[in-house]
This record gives sequence, C-alpha cells and structure tokens, in this order.
Amino acid sequence: MRGRRGRPGRRRNPRWVTDMPEVEFFKPAGVPLRNLEVMEITVEELEAIRLTDLEGLTQEEAAVHMGISRRTFWNDLNGARKKVAFALVNGHAIQIKGGAYSIAGKDETGDK
Repeated sequence: MRGRRGRPGRRRNPRWVTDMPEVEFFKPAGVPLRNLEVMEITVEELEAIRLTDLEGLTQEEAAVHMGISRRTFWNDLNGARKKVAFALVNGHAIQIKGGAYSIAGKDETGDK
C-alpha cells in the first residue's frame, strides 16, 4: 500500500451536501436496538437519494449539484438504494453517518 492506510486507489473527493440530516437513526418500531442489525449509509448517499427521489432532479443535475461525475453519483445512489431496501426488507435499523462531504455554503467538511 506504499505508506497509505485504508483502501487502495484515489482519495474520495468530498461531495457537496445541502444540510446535515435532522435524524440520524431509523429502526423498526417495537424492537429494541440491541436486537437489530444496523445498516449504515453515508451523508452523501442520503443526499443522492434526496436529490433524485425527493427533489426530482435527474442524475446529471444531481451530480452537478454535488460536484461529482455522473458515474460517481450513480454509484452513490445505487449503493444507498440497495442498503435502504435491504434494511427495510430484512428489518434492520438504518444509521446515517460518516462519509466524505462538505456542507454547501458553509465552511464545514465532514471526512469521517
């Protein structure tokens, strides 16, 4: 790995997100969290879902909004949708945390 820690390849460019989510955890009702598996999605994956599925942007428009390529956006969106679907179908909790992102219009960076 030549002196680098973590995964091989290029460093991820931060994606622009509009805001931090107000809620960071979702779980099935009536099941204690200690009895649940947790599926994690990153802040930028949530932003990809928000832009396309809630705001109605095309993938190309959303990619420009986040400052990334369309292919990178598609990878984030596809991964997020699979994780959410898996959690819903299998009764897992969903936690929104981490990622490589910057808050649009603010001088904050989350590289977690």
